[in-house]
Amino acid sequence: MVPPAERMRKMRARRRALGVRELRLVVPDARSKTVRRRIARQVARLKPASERDALAWIEAVSEFDEAR
Repeated sequence: MVPPAERMRKMRARRRALGVRELRLVVPDARSKTVRRRIARQVARLKPASERDALAWIEAVSEFDEAR
């Protein structure tokens, strides 16, 4: 049996040959009560007018492909 480290090395080499690579993301755990409380506090401090401006800007600069 091939050791796990060797299997990972070969898998990464195959992916590199295809032009892709592994990307790891560390994100807050939304299942955690502490994280949920922190997010709720942050959301409560949002200013609706500022959020509307941000969304309007995002829509203005976004490209949508109508042909799909």
